[in-house]
Amino acid sequence: MKNIFLITKREYLTQVKKKSFVILTLLAPILLIGFGALIAFMFKANASSSTFHVVDKSGIFTGNLKSNSSVTYVFVPEQTEKALTSTLKEMQGIEGLLIIPKLENNNFDQLEKDSKLLLNKKIGFDTKIKVISDLSKVIKKEKIKTLGISEVQIKDLDKNFDLATQNVVDKDKVDSDLDFGVKSGLSMILMYAVFMFIIIYGVRVMRSVLEEKNNRVVEIIISSVKPFELMMGKILGVTAVALTQFLVWITMSVIGALVLNTGFSTLKNQIPGGENSEMMQKFDLKQIAMEISHTLLNLNFGLIIFVFIVFFLLGYIFYSSMYAAIGSAVDNETETQQFTLFAIIPLTLGMYGSFTIMSNPEGPLGFWLSMIPFTSPVAMIARIPFGVPAWQIALSMIILVISTLLMIYLAAKIYRVGILMYGNKATAKELWKWIRS
Repeated sequence: MKNIFLITKREYLTQVKKKSFVILTLLAPILLIGFGALIAFMFKANASSSTFHVVDKSGIFTGNLKSNSSVTYVFVPEQTEKALTSTLKEMQGIEGLLIIPKLENNNFDQLEKDSKLLLNKKIGFDTKIKVISDLSKVIKKEKIKTLGISEVQIKDLDKNFDLATQNVVDKDKVDSDLDFGVKSGLSMILMYAVFMFIIIYGVRVMRSVLEEKNNRVVEIIISSVKPFELMMGKILGVTAVALTQFLVWITMSVIGALVLNTGFSTLKNQIPGGENSEMMQKFDLKQIAMEISHTLLNLNFGLIIFVFIVFFLLGYIFYSSMYAAIGSAVDNETETQQFTLFAIIPLTLGMYGSFTIMSNPEGPLGFWLSMIPFTSPVAMIARIPFGVPAWQIALSMIILVISTLLMIYLAAKIYRVGILMYGNKATAKELWKWIRS
């Protein structure tokens, strides 16, 4: 244990003392937010804004077809139709001419059939859908009016049924769509974080083992320590590095949620009239952000953090042992590709299979994915924001602990032989021989 501790300490301090580690740990959340903002900006920068001249012979669209940020409607006299049609190719500043025929005998089907949009350039599919949607809304209102229904009744007909759900098991708490969305978002973030860190740091262990093997440094090291001690020291050292980053990021996230919640609460109290004031209605996004922070703070973060850390550590050690065995069994990184698939495929299946948890957190697939040790490190973490029975958490944890110990044992058998094996291409048959020896 003393040698394992010394190797772990050395691996940990070597990593955390690097300036790149400190900078990346502190700036990664900011870079992630900035990356998301950049993607949003790119989508916004590529958003189209189209202008269409409208010849409305029916008279029902004038004043009802409203312009918006993406589509602008300019109504022109019926007499200008021929002139606009003939000069449309040369016209600048507009994308097309929308011609709506007369409405005869309330035949809306014929109106739709005879309507046409003349274009002088290509428009986006979303723009076309927006124009169709705007026209459909006006037609819908006109059809309802012919039935003698008032505008107030029309709005009442368009109301969605707002169904409040109550979970009597979870302290009679009312579940809203926002709660489900926040939990789903948190679930995906935690799941992706574990998936990426297991792969990134697992590969780091494999490359470290492979580098020492190729440099023949390992021959000197194992003259003082056992191969098992060297392997476990490397795995635990890199595990501690990853755990340090996670703890820093979790702390930054909690502090950010608290600051966000306090800041919006103060803003809300300072606005005259409170929530019902006209000024407050302009802060819809800020209200949503405040509600999100409330939802996050109401979650059982103690349990979430505990399960996250435990399953991340066990899952990381489980897969890192596999990566360490792969690194010791081959002579170069090219040969690692045939073996790393055995580590990546089950982890990937667990991650993408966990997407079904969003629609049914207590379904059978979610249960079994969180029990199988190859997939449980990501599946259980994906389920935990939605609430998981204590017995399932305990059972999954026990299975993963046993499986991790077994994987360490098998990896140590391969590592002990493979770390000193050169020029002999490892095969599945050869690895099985090493395990049995």
